[in-house]
Amino acid sequence: MAVEMKIQVCQVSGSASEAAIGRHQVTIDRPVAKGGEDAGPMGGQLFLAAVGGCFMSNLLAAIKARGAEVSGVRVEVTGVLAEAPSRFTKVELGVEAEHRDAELLERLVEIADRGCVMMNTLRGITEVSLRCRSMHSDR
Repeated sequence: MAVEMKIQVCQVSGSASEAAIGRHQVTIDRPVAKGGEDAGPMGGQLFLAAVGGCFMSNLLAAIKARGAEVSGVRVEVTGVLAEAPSRFTKVELGVEAEHRDAELLERLVEIADRGCVMMNTLRGITEVSLRCRSMHSDR
């Protein structure tokens, strides 16, 4: 059975809108150089944040479920833009974390990738890739 997810986006100024997401509100705007007021991030930036946030929540859940000794997790999301029409042609996630076992971290990243709604949606539409950077811990 399909599950629906719904948010509302409403105009709040000449260039800005506000997304109501559950109990949260996010202002979305354009930079001044593009005719906006810079009252919030652009939609494309929020898109990349959504990819990173979705992936991170799955990764943290995988770490917790396995009691893995992984901490200080960081994900850098890079989107490559093309023009006409403007779109992302590539999205890359770079994962860094403190850990004792590089193989385990890579397996956890794989698990998070498979469980991430955003990554699964993008796959087949645009190029997506993951890279892990090891930061060994002596804990």
